[in-house]
Amino acid sequence: SGPRTGQIKPVEAQPGPSVMTSDVPPEEVDFIETPKGFRTPTKDIKSQAELDLFLRSNAATEFIQWLRNINNQVIGKKLSDEVTISPNVEKMLAVLQELKDWLKEVPPIEQPMRYGNKAYRTWHKKVKDNARNLMARILPAELEEASVEFGVYLFESIGNATRIDYGTGHELAFVQLLYCGARVGVFTADDAPALVLRVFDSYINLMRAVQRQYLLEPAGSHGVWSLDDYQFLPFYFGAAQLRNQQDMLPSCIHDKHLIKDLKKDYMYFAAIDFINQMKTGPFGEHSPILNDISGVKTWDKVNTGMLKMWRAEVLSKFPVMQHFRLGTIFQWPEPENDSKTTTTSSNSTTTTTTTTTTTTTEAKSTK
Repeated sequence: SGPRTGQIKPVEAQPGPSVMTSDVPPEEVDFIETPKGFRTPTKDIKSQAELDLFLRSNAATEFIQWLRNINNQVIGKKLSDEVTISPNVEKMLAVLQELKDWLKEVPPIEQPMRYGNKAYRTWHKKVKDNARNLMARILPAELEEASVEFGVYLFESIGNATRIDYGTGHELAFVQLLYCGARVGVFTADDAPALVLRVFDSYINLMRAVQRQYLLEPAGSHGVWSLDDYQFLPFYFGAAQLRNQQDMLPSCIHDKHLIKDLKKDYMYFAAIDFINQMKTGPFGEHSPILNDISGVKTWDKVNTGMLKMWRAEVLSKFPVMQHFRLGTIFQWPEPENDSKTTTTSSNSTTTTTTTTTTTTTEAKSTK
């Protein structure tokens, strides 16, 4: 089944020059001074108005820029390519492997309903109870107290134990964890390829194993009209991997034999393969958005369009962002005495705006 026409426009490329090689210098995020005290991250976005303020803030701009930076570091790279694994990346991979090993200790239980196996709550509790200690392993001694923040992002990233569901908001929490690691220097700019091709990919594979074992419900799914029931960023990073080559067009996702051959090297194809395993029927019926995207001519356009779509469908949606947690490492509103400059792009024009204490005060007054 090929792409449908006349219903959803193909993803358009972002304006401006495209990055056609991963040989761009890695960019460090702005390091923050070690906060005087860390705290449990809390859900601080209470309304759509506050979400709109957050999206215009320096905090959100830096976060999105960091995501774009690590994406650019995996352009043209395969999952099987050699990448430098730093000690802290190795420690993070060990944490994810331990979570995966725990799945063997908590098999699904017999229950009348197919979806939402209640054994998941036992596994989730074990992760939550141990999250802070697990994350302390990757932190230097002077940042040990930051485990109170990293631990929350870890257990928030594995789904919701009450609803027994999982979705893009949980995936977002894991990306926050990696971003906070970069903010305090646990992960460096040189770690970017490994963070995507090893750490994020291991996280995605962990959550697919969780989904197969416990059959979690999709969190806040739009049904067939969402990109995917559970995840988004494998398609963004996966499209970056496929830039710079002409042999495999986006339309090749309809070739199941090709997908089987390529899924070990490319996140995009692995994500399509997982959908094919979990869903039955014509691809264009159960995944119409991905089906439409397969009509886009180049992976360059898919990649740049995916970031725009992620910002619109995940970061700009209050039902997702009301659960978005902020602490002292990833902080908003920003300190009242801190006036920062935020750069945003609109079409080909770059405008610079200053985030002042007025915005901060306005954000607080709406609570």
